[in-house]
Amino acid sequence: MTHTLAVLVLNKPGVLARIAGLLSRRVFNIESIAAGYTEKPDITRITIVVNGDERVLEQVIHQLGKLVDVIKITKIEERDSIERELALIKVQADPAKRRDIVDIVEIFRANVVDVGKETMVIQIIGDEQKITAFTHVLEQQGIVEMVRTGKIGLSRQPRAARDEV
Repeated sequence: MTHTLAVLVLNKPGVLARIAGLLSRRVFNIESIAAGYTEKPDITRITIVVNGDERVLEQVIHQLGKLVDVIKITKIEERDSIERELALIKVQADPAKRRDIVDIVEIFRANVVDVGKETMVIQIIGDEQKITAFTHVLEQQGIVEMVRTGKIGLSRQPRAARDEV
């Protein structure tokens, strides 16, 4: 079972490395980790997706809570949140195959962001299942290279996570 945590931290050098190192040392399986600035320049939001049962989740929260730079930890419930990933995918695209690729891109509401002589780069935003389905379809075209951001998410609640600190 996967769990998504939003961790608000002080925006200081090395915080992300300390968090990743802590989880790694404790042998927690991090599925994805994404960090970025928030609306407050001194606060960074780190979204962590971990695998494990409720006991593992409790331990992850407990261990993260010990770090000085951690301000707040919130579990993001899938049913009460908006969660997205971004993927950039480079595919083989000789001129004869381009129309087929563009048709696939349109069906999945993705975007072609670059076209070269032999390849195209496609951007897709959505949940994990949408991106996985898209990549399975594109495999037939020949994926050259791919990168995914990992999950980020926000609660649908009217208050910001920092308001509850």
